[in-house]
Amino acid sequence: MSLIDRWRAWRDRKLASPAFQRWAADFPLTRFEAARRARGLFDITAGFVYSQILYALVELDLFDRLADRPLTAAELAPHMGMSVTAADRLLRAAVAIDLLERRGTDAAGAARYGLGKLGIAMPGNPGIAAMVRHHRMLYHDLDDPLALFRGELTETELGRYWSYAGSADPAADGEERVAEYSTLMSASSGFVAEDTLDAYSLGEHRCLMDVGGGEGRFLLQAARRWPDLQLMLFDLPAVVERARETFDAAGVGDRVQVVGGNVKSDPLPKGADIISLVRVILDHNDDGAMTILRAVRAALPVGGTLMITEPMSEVPGVEPVGDAYFGLYLLAMGSGRTRPLREHRAMLREAGFDQIRLVRTRRPLQTRLLIAKVA
Repeated sequence: MSLIDRWRAWRDRKLASPAFQRWAADFPLTRFEAARRARGLFDITAGFVYSQILYALVELDLFDRLADRPLTAAELAPHMGMSVTAADRLLRAAVAIDLLERRGTDAAGAARYGLGKLGIAMPGNPGIAAMVRHHRMLYHDLDDPLALFRGELTETELGRYWSYAGSADPAADGEERVAEYSTLMSASSGFVAEDTLDAYSLGEHRCLMDVGGGEGRFLLQAARRWPDLQLMLFDLPAVVERARETFDAAGVGDRVQVVGGNVKSDPLPKGADIISLVRVILDHNDDGAMTILRAVRAALPVGGTLMITEPMSEVPGVEPVGDAYFGLYLLAMGSGRTRPLREHRAMLREAGFDQIRLVRTRRPLQTRLLIAKVA
């Protein structure tokens, strides 16, 4: 054991000692840090409770209801379908985790509740509410986390939901199945598209093809920003039929070429000078991801550009998102994983790309952007 390892072992024993922890909680110079760590550990323990408070408020549509004006528990209770006492308990719990806040009292002295500093983001972002509802499946799969990690679950809720990811024939999903997950992806991708297109301008490109683009949310935002940009969408046949309707309704159908196929078995159409993979690579295991990257490489001309935008692993400051949340989500889904930047670079080089660079984005916790050129 090295000197540094021996020092760390001594430090860990010292910090784990109940006597030291009592001393640190009382000593003025360490009191704040001891309290912060205790609170952090408790928040992890209580995390499921906090998430269920959020879920309850989403299901009750309370964020939209409180967006216009604050209301009391008595005013909200009939809508919530519970007694005033129970409603007040839920509202107080939401205040405690900054989803709501107290906004004074009414004439009778009852507390009025409005949006808190975290809840204020909810009314303008329906995609967040959609994901909160969707997480019921993830919580079910995590009921026995050890069984999930050990591979003892024969089937998971998320595996059934995202059936295309692990299926040998993803095109076999029926129209209802495709509609369900396509709508969720569309609802949850708004600010991912916004942050990506704010970070990288498509003004110098002629034609953008979005591979795995679902109902076309990313392409629609690109179309609005760059009116001269030609657009292509490649996804499963049932998905692109839904996208075609979306483009026509938005008045950009004449600018978009829609192509249906399976990216892991069908060649991509040519003609684009930039191809985007928005939250696509992380859904696939290494073999599948390399197949997709090689297909993109074959479809691009020399000097063509690849854009990858997705959450990644080992991102400084937001490691819990990439390594804890998405790590377990994708494990439950049964396909894919988040990757650190160095692995993305290695895979891109192996697939025939160079000039790989990371572009700064507004919210790296869920949107990291890589740009690469065909070698």
